[in-house]
Amino acid sequence: MSAVLRLVDTTAPAIRLPVAGLAADSATAFPGRRAAVVFLQGCPLACHYCDSGPMAEARRANPGEWEAILAFLEARQGEIDAVVFSGGEPTLHPDLPAAAAVCRELGLAVGLHTAGPYPERLERLLPLLDWVALDTKGRGRDFDRIVGRERVWQRHVRSLGLLLDDDTPYECRTTVHWKDFDLASLEQLALTLADCGVRHYAIQLARTAQCRNPDYCHPVPDAPTRESLEILIRRLRPYFERLELRG
Repeated sequence: MSAVLRLVDTTAPAIRLPVAGLAADSATAFPGRRAAVVFLQGCPLACHYCDSGPMAEARRANPGEWEAILAFLEARQGEIDAVVFSGGEPTLHPDLPAAAAVCRELGLAVGLHTAGPYPERLERLLPLLDWVALDTKGRGRDFDRIVGRERVWQRHVRSLGLLLDDDTPYECRTTVHWKDFDLASLEQLALTLADCGVRHYAIQLARTAQCRNPDYCHPVPDAPTRESLEILIRRLRPYFERLELRG
């Protein structure tokens, strides 16, 4: 009998997750681990810089999508030691805790990439997670402006509070497009996170080849130089245990 049949309770409802893609072996998605990254379809946010394109469109899961991923994970045991659920927004899907539990039964560490729009779901997931990357889009109401949705930043703050109060390792990360930020607002966001107790922070530059909003594909005339950004990073570094500039 295969490990899939041993692990899955055939009397329970099937796990339904709409899979948008799979990265078979990533050394960067989960710090210190070789991870498979499962991208789930659908996102409630509308970030102008988003390059995920069709991945943001919500849809129902087709039968067998998760079972195919599970079979792949079983076949890669010994080659990978973690699975990361990304998206889209993975916490959009109510079956995610069940899938995370199955991955842990396989002996895999479980990571999550999320913007934190569903703190109640994150709270239920946390006991099943070994690492979280929380996408912090902006500070306060700037968060809602950047994601194109109202009243999301308060939910994100609740998700951050859950991580601050929990023992699960995590990092906050901010994707920076210079239509959304200048150096002063980026510094203010970083210092706010440091004041809250965030110790691991990553600033990553937006990829502009295929943004959701075509205007975001064009160069920003008054964008800060790379040198000025690196000067800011050096100034911020003492406030964090780890601060990375990516991209």
